[in-house]
Amino acid sequence: MTSLRLFCFNLTCLFLGIMAQTAAQKLSSVHPDGGLLSVKTGDNLTLTCFYKSDVGARLYWYKHSLGQKLQLITTFNYFDKHGTFHGEFNNNSRFTLVTGDGKNHLKISDLHISDSAAYYCICYINTLEILESSTVSVTGSAWVHQSVLEIIQPGGSVTLNCTVHTGTCDGEHRVYWFKHSQESHPGLIYTHGGRNDQCERKDNTQTHTCVYNLPMKSLNLSHAGTYYCAVASCGHILFGNGTKLDFEGHSAALVYFLTGALTFTTILVVLLALSVFKMKKRNSYGSTESQARLSAPSTTNAECHGEADNLHYAAVSVNLPNRTRRQRNNTSNDCVYSSVKH
Repeated sequence: MTSLRLFCFNLTCLFLGIMAQTAAQKLSSVHPDGGLLSVKTGDNLTLTCFYKSDVGARLYWYKHSLGQKLQLITTFNYFDKHGTFHGEFNNNSRFTLVTGDGKNHLKISDLHISDSAAYYCICYINTLEILESSTVSVTGSAWVHQSVLEIIQPGGSVTLNCTVHTGTCDGEHRVYWFKHSQESHPGLIYTHGGRNDQCERKDNTQTHTCVYNLPMKSLNLSHAGTYYCAVASCGHILFGNGTKLDFEGHSAALVYFLTGALTFTTILVVLLALSVFKMKKRNSYGSTESQARLSAPSTTNAECHGEADNLHYAAVSVNLPNRTRRQRNNTSNDCVYSSVKH
């Protein structure tokens, strides 16, 4: 009983010293070489711990998160080849212990933000000894995934999906849905209100991938547009790429309509151009004919006056053959006048 109390006292004193040293390092922003490990979410990490093989050695792994109490992860001794996990680390497949040949390594798979902490490997034979200490900082970025396109029929229904992976935050997050169309600016249509009740998590895991659904029914053409999923988490807002909601055959019908309208407009323009051309030609011909009619009398008069000056008159005397006196007496001389034009 006395030895157990002594062990607990020594362990408490040791960790008080470690906490004071860690606080001093944080204040000075100085970390020992190899003491800080920066990793990303989803990666795998192995914290090494070597010791001298001894039958009486007992080895411990502790986790110390900022602002929380120490957490015992594993205990290991020479006769326990696999080690024992404690608390929330028990039956957690992400944490495994690699032992044998003087090593007591802690392997963490699929790192989470919550794994950010200081880890200590402690050996106890007659006294406590810190064999290894590492500060792990897990960083990452959240991402939002949405399907690109959803084709539906008028009057039908659809469920829009939004997959959220909060790689930088383990806390609650808010999910918002926005709609953007050509007729209006983006507007908020729905929010999940900071609850995770619609968050689907995988069984027996601590993954932070959630799926949010937005059911829509009795759809019509006014519902067409692009729907965006936005996630507010840890003071940041991240938008998805958006899901375009379109109606089956609506785009094709619109293309056909526009093509027909363009063809009709082209034909109408051609017909109007031909009509204008014919009207201009007809007006030009009528104007020329009118001018010719107006100038014709003056030309005729001028010709008549000119011809009057060039007229020549001649008298032609016709003598009939010799006849009797009686016949000659009864015969009169006829004069024929003829005009000659030059």
